[in-house]
Amino acid sequence: MSIVVTTPTGHVGSRVVRLLLQAGVRPRVLVRDPARLDEDTRARVDVRQGDLTDAGFVREAVAGARSVLWADPTPNTVEDPIEVSLRTAAPLVEAARVGDVGRVVLLSSIGAEKRHGVGHIDALAGIEERLDTTGADVLHLRCAYFFTNLLLDLEGLSKGVLTTAFDPDHPMPWVDPRDIGDVIAARLLTDTWQGRVVQAVHGPEDLSFNQVAQILTEALGYPVQVNPVTDDAARDAMRAAGLPPSAVESIVGMASGSRDLVPEQPRDVLTTTPTRLSGWAFSQLRPLLER
Repeated sequence: MSIVVTTPTGHVGSRVVRLLLQAGVRPRVLVRDPARLDEDTRARVDVRQGDLTDAGFVREAVAGARSVLWADPTPNTVEDPIEVSLRTAAPLVEAARVGDVGRVVLLSSIGAEKRHGVGHIDALAGIEERLDTTGADVLHLRCAYFFTNLLLDLEGLSKGVLTTAFDPDHPMPWVDPRDIGDVIAARLLTDTWQGRVVQAVHGPEDLSFNQVAQILTEALGYPVQVNPVTDDAARDAMRAAGLPPSAVESIVGMASGSRDLVPEQPRDVLTTTPTRLSGWAFSQLRPLLER
């Protein structure tokens, strides 16, 4: 069973690699710096060293794979993130089109179903559409808001401030990336699905940012308050930090475009995963802040 995993050191990819190894599979991992893999893992995987923005490397590295997990590596902060994401995925799309790849699991996002108007998520929508034309079996895994996004502002959380441009009263799905990895590994290890499949990963419950602040208050042991910011205030802060205009709009658009979002896939036994934010915050977030 030939399985390729991109971004194998990320929150999702590392979990997928671990589960594949435990299932007796030696995955092919595409990584820029093999030293970021722990020594034990590095000895058990097929390492292909290169940059996912290098079309030649990607095309060669995925050739002949039965299945590929594609996680877009594009930072939100680059010039024209949507264009970069689509260009980076192009070699994979071509490999699927000519039959060099049998199946693709795309790490997508809720909001991709809107197709336009959701900032950088529009790039995932575009990758979905391009993969749909290839004739390969494709699974679009539309994932909720990651718990680990909270790690992007540890300084603010250490001061009891949870800053967001999302509507603080609007509930939305939140998910542990490790649970996403569980779903991906299960899909990669089975051949029972075919054609175009869309599956959401909603986490265990929908939460507003105000509810998240209450959960963090209990888990961290000190008060956490939401600091809502307007889109314009978010733009001003990112411009002051030196981000290019297209990057600013791609980030702001993810929040503004999601405010009226109703996920296409309902919450059910397939889309609901078990890990609650309270447990993750206590076991993962609290130790980081205590350091």
